[in-house]
Amino acid sequence: MTQDELKTLVGQAALQYVVPGEIVGVGTGSTVNKFIDALATMKGQIRGAVSSSEASTKRLKALGIAVFDSNDVAELSVYIDGADEIDARGYMIKGGGAALTREKIVAAQSRQFVCIADESKLVPTLGKFPLPVEVIPMATQRLIRQFATLGGRATVRLSDGQPLVTDNGQQLLDVTGLQISDPLAFESQVNQWPGVVTVGVFAHQKAHVCLLGTAGGVKTLKF
Repeated sequence: MTQDELKTLVGQAALQYVVPGEIVGVGTGSTVNKFIDALATMKGQIRGAVSSSEASTKRLKALGIAVFDSNDVAELSVYIDGADEIDARGYMIKGGGAALTREKIVAAQSRQFVCIADESKLVPTLGKFPLPVEVIPMATQRLIRQFATLGGRATVRLSDGQPLVTDNGQQLLDVTGLQISDPLAFESQVNQWPGVVTVGVFAHQKAHVCLLGTAGGVKTLKF
């Protein structure tokens, strides 16, 4: 199966975790787009969604699914999102789609995080995928130097030759050269650096379940 077909497979499989009559947390990215398309087939059975990005909100609304502000929803039963990397403990790197801050917010208000990914995303140690970090622009150069002390090479993510601006009006650093053997400690450490809005390590908001698309079908990992 192609990677696109694997994404479709896990997007459809995630429907089993959607609780009828409730509001579902929806992530961002190409795999999540497959889930949103699948979710449209049961939109009459749910109240709506809380979305982690403007892009997902637009797609949900286009399919007739109501989108709620996260402040208007006390708790979500489930949050369904993809990952750029996930390890055997359910720790992830996320933010390739530039929505990591809102993704972490929605994950934090959800009782269960279901990760949907193809098998190429499963790794022994996090860090090969460039780590996204949302930052306040005035701190960019200092944070680049600070990542260098950890052996990382941080660069500003560009769009059309200019620094990409997130949905929150901030910039992103992508950090290569890291091996994140202790994701919980690493996330806690970097989150304390002045100027960091969100680091794209999801350890404190880890996955509880991962639906992994493989050539043999969907494999369910529980953490």
